[in-house]
Amino acid sequence: MERTSEIEAASEEILNRLVAQYQTPLRCMCFVILRDEELAKDAVQDTFFKAYKNIAAFRRECSEKTWLMKIAINTCRDVKRSAWFRLLDRRVTPEDLPAPIVQTSEESVELTIAIMKLPPKLKEVIILYYYQQMTTREVADVLNIPQSTVSTRLRKAKEKLKFLLEGGDVQ
Repeated sequence: MERTSEIEAASEEILNRLVAQYQTPLRCMCFVILRDEELAKDAVQDTFFKAYKNIAAFRRECSEKTWLMKIAINTCRDVKRSAWFRLLDRRVTPEDLPAPIVQTSEESVELTIAIMKLPPKLKEVIILYYYQQMTTREVADVLNIPQSTVSTRLRKAKEKLKFLLEGGDVQ
C-alpha cells in the first residue's frame, strides 16, 4: 500500500511539472486544430488526464513534449470525429480570438490567417515544426507518419502559404 502511494505521489509530481511546462503549447496546438478556445482547454485537460493514467507506461522512446503532443493531437481528432462537434458553429471571428500579449505585425496576422486556411494535415506539420519547434523526426513521431512525409507536407504547406499570401485561395 505504501509503495502505491509513493508511485502516485511521484506521478503527481511529474504531472505538475508537465502541466507547468507544456500547458500553453498544448493549448495553442489544440486551438489551431479545434478552432475553439473552450474545446481546446478541454482537450488539454483530457491530454493531461490520459498522460497521468499512462505515465508509468511512458518508455521515454521520445521526448515528453513529443509524447504529449501525440496525445493532444489524437484527443483533438477524437473530438472532431464526435457527432456533436460537426453541429457546432466553429467559425472564428476576430472578436473570438484572445487578445495578444504582444502587439503583432500585420504580416504576422496575415500569416496566421493563411495557416488557419490550410488543410489539417498541412496545418499540423507547420504548427509542430515552426511554432512548437519540433524536429522533422519528432513531428513524424507525433503524427505517426514517415519523416519523408513530414518533409513533403512542409514543402506543400510552404507552397500553399506563399500562394495564399500572394492573394490566392486554398480549396
